[in-house]
Amino acid sequence: MRVVIAGGHGKIALRLSTLLSERGDEVIGIVRNPDHGADLAAAGAEAAVVDLETAGVAEVENTLRGADAAVFAAGAGPGSGVARKESVDRAAAALFADAAEAAGVRRHVQISAMALERADDPEVGEVFAAYLRAKAAAEDDLRARDLDWTILRPGRLTDEPGAGRVHLAEHTERADIPRDDVAAVLLALLDEPATAGKTLELIAGDTPIEDAVAAVRS
Repeated sequence: MRVVIAGGHGKIALRLSTLLSERGDEVIGIVRNPDHGADLAAAGAEAAVVDLETAGVAEVENTLRGADAAVFAAGAGPGSGVARKESVDRAAAALFADAAEAAGVRRHVQISAMALERADDPEVGEVFAAYLRAKAAAEDDLRARDLDWTILRPGRLTDEPGAGRVHLAEHTERADIPRDDVAAVLLALLDEPATAGKTLELIAGDTPIEDAVAAVRS
């Protein structure tokens, strides 16, 4: 496969790039900072320098053209304010989906977040509430498109080594999940088109990843 990953320098994206490249797939990671190219190369990916906050659809479409799948793994990240939650977590996700449609790339996997309904909780801070609303809007936007989309909502991310065993379902409790296992689940979802149209939550569990993905097929 040829896979384009938005947010290619993220921790999950780099892990996914390694898994894809190790089995012979072609990986292009979209990054804003050209200095990140060396990290992508170490993971077996090619860097495409595109700023998703300022680019137009045509520029992103050019990067996606010829791809078999698109993965949105970008995020404004910790320390960013309300404005960048909107410009990255929502607007960049919509731009990437626009470009995928224009390029004819139907398979589309988007990383989201759990507990989006907490955005209106008065105990949630302004910035985190903006993040949750942006992720919810990005999900709604993707669901409305004629793409073979899958939305993945991981639990609390850790850098513990992956166990290869997870709990993957439409709804789970909130719990931890190693980034290694998130990347491995993303790989399995890309390989399983019958998961299209699903919004799935992911935490650590007891089920081997291959079996967990097989269990949620349409």
